[in-house]
Amino acid sequence: MEVTIASKPLTAFSYVTFDVVGTLIDFEGAIKDGLAVIAEREHVDIDGEAALAVYRDARYEPGAGLFPDDLGRCYSRIAEAFGLPDTEEYRQLMIDTVGEAKPFADSVEAMKQLKARYKLIAMTNARRWAFDKYAEKLGQPFWAGFTTDDTGCEKPDPDYFHQVFASVIGDGGTKDDILHTAQSQYHDIGISRELGMTNAWIQRRHGQSGYGGTIEPKEFTEPDYHFHALIELAQAAEDAFGA
Repeated sequence: MEVTIASKPLTAFSYVTFDVVGTLIDFEGAIKDGLAVIAEREHVDIDGEAALAVYRDARYEPGAGLFPDDLGRCYSRIAEAFGLPDTEEYRQLMIDTVGEAKPFADSVEAMKQLKARYKLIAMTNARRWAFDKYAEKLGQPFWAGFTTDDTGCEKPDPDYFHQVFASVIGDGGTKDDILHTAQSQYHDIGISRELGMTNAWIQRRHGQSGYGGTIEPKEFTEPDYHFHALIELAQAAEDAFGA
């Protein structure tokens, strides 16, 4: 499904920037998988969506760390909420499980198709060690990759975006040559609109209520392009270039 209010066609861009975690990589599924292992060991039932809500709230807290290292601290909040043991072993299990999170089913093929048309740039709030694992699972599609270790800040900080703009300018492009693609309204869609970028919202949680493990935005931003899956963007780009 595609909904678009964009005035610029997909053929107008030379670069596509991506949020990685939540857009290309299924971190919510990984959180649920890790908790399922712990719950089975401890003979406790856990509602995955309820656990994601606790995780989301924990990510709001002052002193929150960088992803996915912060999963250890967040697990402590989940353990308290669901009566699980808060051990160093289980904290590390959650960090490791999310560090090995898998791509969504359509991500690898979609990125392969998009790479044939654009220079692809990762803009992730994950640390470099985790991003390197994710990029390998995605088939190494990126022309460039930015992590919190590289930028010294997290999205939605505008400085993160300006560092990417500088890289594109160094390559002979401009901000207007970029399509920013993401599932997070809070981290990506809102700020990309404020910075004057054209954006594509990949609504990974379509058909599900709430924001899951992603921080909820203060207000919803209507995207330029709206898809339910990344492969729909790739197919739309193929159609646009083939027209």
